[in-house]
Amino acid sequence: MERSKIVAIVTGAISIILAIAYLLIVQLLDFRGEMLPAPQSLVVPEMQPVCCWDKTGLPEGERTCRTGTATVTEII
Repeated sequence: MERSKIVAIVTGAISIILAIAYLLIVQLLDFRGEMLPAPQSLVVPEMQPVCCWDKTGLPEGERTCRTGTATVTEII
């Protein structure tokens, strides 16, 4: 046989082996059962804004960000 025919046969065999392995893996994963949603107690709550900009009592062109741990004044 020519070299190109041997390469084609080997490539085809590898392709068939990979296809069968893929189908077996999909079947094994499918046998695990029904997927259940996460319990609501484990769902992460929606993120709250970290910073609220406040302009009250500041000179014109400044604003303050007050968080639980720090206060930052920015010149705008």
